[in-house]
Amino acid sequence: MPSEKTVYLPDKNVAKNAHISSFAQYKEMYQQSIDNPEEFWGEIAKQFHWENPINYDKFFTFNFDVCKGPIYTKWLDGATTNISYNLLDRNIRNGHGDKIAFYWEGNHPDDYSRLTYKKLLEEVCRFANVLKSKGIKRGDRVAIYMPMILESVIAILACTRIGAVHSLVFAGFSADSFSERIIDCQARALITADGVWRGEKYLALKSICDQAMDKCAKNGHNVEVCFVVSHLERVTAPSGVQSNQSNKTPMQDGRDIWWHDVVPQASTSCYPEWMQSEDPLFMLYTSGSTGKPKGVLHTTGGYLLYAATTFKYVFDYKPNDVYWCTADIGWITGHTYVVYGPLANAATSVLYEGTPFYPQNDRFWGVVEKYKVNQFYTAPTAIRALMKFEDSLVTRHDLSSLRVLGSVGEPINPEAWMWYYKLVGGEKCSIVDTFWQTETGGHVLTPLPGATPMKPGAASFPFFGVQPVLLDESGKEIQGEGEGYLVFSRPWPGMMRSLYNNHDRYETTYFSKFPGYYCTGDGARRDADGYLWVTGRVDDMLNVSGHLMSTAEVESVLTEHRGVSEAAVVAKPHPVKGECLYCFITTNGQVEFNAQLVTELKKIVRERIGPFAQPDVIQSAPGLPKTRSGKIMRRILRKIALNDRDIGDISSLADSSVVDQLFANRPISA
Repeated sequence: MPSEKTVYLPDKNVAKNAHISSFAQYKEMYQQSIDNPEEFWGEIAKQFHWENPINYDKFFTFNFDVCKGPIYTKWLDGATTNISYNLLDRNIRNGHGDKIAFYWEGNHPDDYSRLTYKKLLEEVCRFANVLKSKGIKRGDRVAIYMPMILESVIAILACTRIGAVHSLVFAGFSADSFSERIIDCQARALITADGVWRGEKYLALKSICDQAMDKCAKNGHNVEVCFVVSHLERVTAPSGVQSNQSNKTPMQDGRDIWWHDVVPQASTSCYPEWMQSEDPLFMLYTSGSTGKPKGVLHTTGGYLLYAATTFKYVFDYKPNDVYWCTADIGWITGHTYVVYGPLANAATSVLYEGTPFYPQNDRFWGVVEKYKVNQFYTAPTAIRALMKFEDSLVTRHDLSSLRVLGSVGEPINPEAWMWYYKLVGGEKCSIVDTFWQTETGGHVLTPLPGATPMKPGAASFPFFGVQPVLLDESGKEIQGEGEGYLVFSRPWPGMMRSLYNNHDRYETTYFSKFPGYYCTGDGARRDADGYLWVTGRVDDMLNVSGHLMSTAEVESVLTEHRGVSEAAVVAKPHPVKGECLYCFITTNGQVEFNAQLVTELKKIVRERIGPFAQPDVIQSAPGLPKTRSGKIMRRILRKIALNDRDIGDISSLADSSVVDQLFANRPISA
């Protein structure tokens, strides 16, 4: 495996034609973005349409210090625009009307379609007019619970067309979780589909929405109108299953409306609602470790600038490229890098409904080959899952179109990075291992394809306008090499502005620990070359006998073992060491979990990191508690390590049954 000093230079052909073709050019642009943000972002803002002109005297103001008053961030304050106008009308006026905006690839390979920019604008206007006909207006909240279909994008942009604030919830959350989010944002309308196939699994989306709306009504909030896309009848069911599910879709008179009954007849012209730059655009809920989910609020002008700019430079997107982000639109990655960022650049994207494993375990690579994808963006969880299969599933496909490979969701371990780089990218692609959060709106730490020498597993350097700082526990800045809390000393345009209806919680959660800084909640270290390595949540740092290390460091070593497909490490209190390592191991099926494996794993950690790092407990984990976006919820693992069943909010878990399995598997001696 590569060491921390191993560096892979961008391929010469990638660098030669890249928007940013050298590290020197990156540094020059970065410095300008820090020294003169008004000029840097002001030049980018000229690409877009502003109904009211930009006031450069009020271009950028903020306060990050709770000791100096309320926390706020404002970009382009006073300017007015409309995002759907910039994503659609502007591109059509620039000659892209007949360009493909989205290739839609269904769950089943027989299902596919496409949508041009001109047709997308028409459909957005139709549905925007339908929303208006039902009384939905500027500032109203609209809940969306949709699969990865073209109507999802249409629904999002229709909301922006009329100034409504959309709140997407991943179509996989429970009715309880969904209702909680509907009530919190007081959504007047809901948009969903009858159902969807994910792989061979059927999800009755409308039934889940009905349960959620019933729960809302019992809590005093009534959703006034629910639009339902009839999706099942037009797609191929897996394994020859007869899909007559839509015939069973419950519809409530006076509230529920079939999309096809109202949208086709609506006008294809809808004048855009001109929004203030700091008006709300959307909210997206993230689960807190305790308490109710947080409604992260993003606004209009700054988010548009940041989504567009990060997409262009991080993926090195060119006008004739085909781009594919595998994320669901229910997550921030889907918002910024499936919808807003690509469309702001007049990009052609793939919108994929299915899983990596249906109908075969090479589906991703088949889709790359089919559409000649140039930029591919997925999660380390997916990469690690696909690594388990034989290499021939990758090599039998023509992946020569790929130029940029992206990673998102958590730090990518070096083993997965190398597999991605060598097997998928053929050692010719740049890998952009992007660090960011729902709260940041877009990439904040990332390599750039033609410019950044790559270190496997490193988030590398800040994006333009982003100023990262490492702090110790006392709030003192760590200069040069070192490890500490990852914070930011100034805002960038795409940063969240508040938590919906709860600014106090916003200030407490993100700004109270270190006044003057936005606290990410993550730890990071800076190496001798200045590269930043995100080490995971700060509560995932381990302090064993005075030795500070990250869970990611230990997990990376454990997964080097041929029999381990995944590992998760947490700290457990220890009477002598202060903390000890408690490890959860998922084997890959080639090796049995037994005493010999435990011995081998302890030895490899001892040899690779040091005797102080040897785990005290290694537990078998048939599965790990993950959110639907693939993140391991380590706070639950810490509870299991302590045998504490008070585990708090688990609404965002993809499979909550894993928790009981892990409690049952605890070693008697633990």
